[in-house]
Amino acid sequence: MRCGIGHLPGGCQRTMGLHCVLILCLFSGWAVGYKQGDNVTLYVNKVGPYHNPQETYHYYTLPVCRPEKVHHKSLSLGEVLDGDRMAESLYYIRFRENVEKKPLCTLTLSEKQVDELREAIEELFYFEFVLDDIPILGFVGYIEESGFLPHSHKVGLWTHLDFNIEYNGDTVIFANVSVKDVKPVPLEEGVGSVGGVGVGGGSLVVTHTYSVRWFESPLPHSRRAERLRDYSFFPKTLEIHWLSIINSLVLVVLLLGFVIIILMRVLKNDFARYNVEEEGGCDDLDQGDNGWKIIHTDVFRFPPYKSLLCAVLGVGAQFLTLATGIILMALLGMFNVHRHGAINSAAIVLYALTSCVSGYVSCSFYTQINGQRWVWNIILTSSLFSAPLFLTWSVVNSIHWWSGSTQALPATTVLLILGAWVLVGFPLTVIGGIVGKNRAGSFQAPCRTRNIARQIPTQPWYKHTAVHMAIGGFLPFSAISVELYYIFATVWGREHYTLYGILLCVFAILLSVGACISVALTYFLLSGEDHRWWWRSVLSTGSTGLFIFVYSVFYYRNRSSMSGLVQSTEFFGYSLLTALVFSLMLGSVSFWASLAFIRYIYRSLKMD
Repeated sequence: MRCGIGHLPGGCQRTMGLHCVLILCLFSGWAVGYKQGDNVTLYVNKVGPYHNPQETYHYYTLPVCRPEKVHHKSLSLGEVLDGDRMAESLYYIRFRENVEKKPLCTLTLSEKQVDELREAIEELFYFEFVLDDIPILGFVGYIEESGFLPHSHKVGLWTHLDFNIEYNGDTVIFANVSVKDVKPVPLEEGVGSVGGVGVGGGSLVVTHTYSVRWFESPLPHSRRAERLRDYSFFPKTLEIHWLSIINSLVLVVLLLGFVIIILMRVLKNDFARYNVEEEGGCDDLDQGDNGWKIIHTDVFRFPPYKSLLCAVLGVGAQFLTLATGIILMALLGMFNVHRHGAINSAAIVLYALTSCVSGYVSCSFYTQINGQRWVWNIILTSSLFSAPLFLTWSVVNSIHWWSGSTQALPATTVLLILGAWVLVGFPLTVIGGIVGKNRAGSFQAPCRTRNIARQIPTQPWYKHTAVHMAIGGFLPFSAISVELYYIFATVWGREHYTLYGILLCVFAILLSVGACISVALTYFLLSGEDHRWWWRSVLSTGSTGLFIFVYSVFYYRNRSSMSGLVQSTEFFGYSLLTALVFSLMLGSVSFWASLAFIRYIYRSLKMD
């Protein structure tokens, strides 16, 4: 049973009310039972170049067998976002009934259509069919390069497909397609006659056939996702995952231990020196002192651009909640591997629902630091990420629409997403902001701040903002660099990511490293009698996003074979958004860690 939320253009007249109701069916995944001889619908979905995963087109854009009237399948939100465009096919498959070389259709291809197929095969176009929510992948044709002198370039079209389907009882467990022992039909320029294929008058006549073979499987339907994970049409590259992750974890633990031990030892010496026979109160300045104690009347001076700082903290807290929720939902098995785009749908829903977190955190802290324009603060918070997202999506979607790619979202889906933000996301941001403003207390500062700011001495080069950003960004990046490769290979490649427990550990370590590094850099900044730690704490660890974007450029050039305007625009556009998300998350974590650290050390001084 499927929850329809949208159709393709040409059959996609759905109301917004139906969309909003059926989105509640996001995680349903009931088993479909068949009887002997029941029709098992095979949907054709999309085609695209193997090296450009996000450049996909509808299967029927190729000159292939198609019904007179195309009937599209009702799709979920996640499937539409994933570029799925399922339509009924001419393949007639009956449950547990074998078929041997059954004719599908006979096509007379014009010279232009032959060129289209040849170009698609040379670009390694693959196709994706869907049977009972199981993706079936295969290549459109065959290409062979051999010899140097003379050079041989052969292009062939697969006109026969063997479908192998596994079942258990009355349910389908697994399905794939093979072309073993099948001879491709050559698509060579200027061919005169091909065995079994009529050529004449600039046209090519081909007959498509298929076979269906059923095999009994001991695997129950509840575990059929394991069968899909074990099988891979595309070559697997993630074979050393565990070793790499363990190595990363060990290095990160050693780094954290080193930072914590050194910092505690230094602080112990500072406290012993500053707390010896203190005389005077919090407002006294001992001219003999130096280091972080002497700036105790300036360290809690509120920074410039209060509203922007609070918006960063609020949106960062929202994405922390969102990321944690997605990982925990994946650990609980809520994302069926057969359900296309389930994580995309969950991310949109959670982003809208967690908007109240950003509004509450931002407006609450903005009120604490004596911010007056709280309405503007709420507007800035709600648009800090949504505005760059909309701008990036507009550019990417326009290019997909121009190229005819299925990644271009239908109008109904665009209205649904905008409706979710306008009717859910933004109002929750406003509600969270109002609650945060009303519940905000006073800013807890151990020391009073003087009206005149203390002059900051000249700082050495290694305490400048750029150096701190380089250090604070590189260390958290090094903690996730190994795992980042696997995530990129999943999002921009052909891998299935399943180790969400490891991902949760790496995520926790990333936040821990970011907090510890921020505390260490803040201490070094204060030791130089520089009280401008507010924005510095956000930028130092938030610069991890810059390293992630640089890594994405490296991955694009050295770890992938992606190319072309469509794929490149989407890759770099969403890589920029990913870098922004990491900057906001880690900037928020590092700020709160630095604030807690500063409150602790100044509260521990005997200045009363």
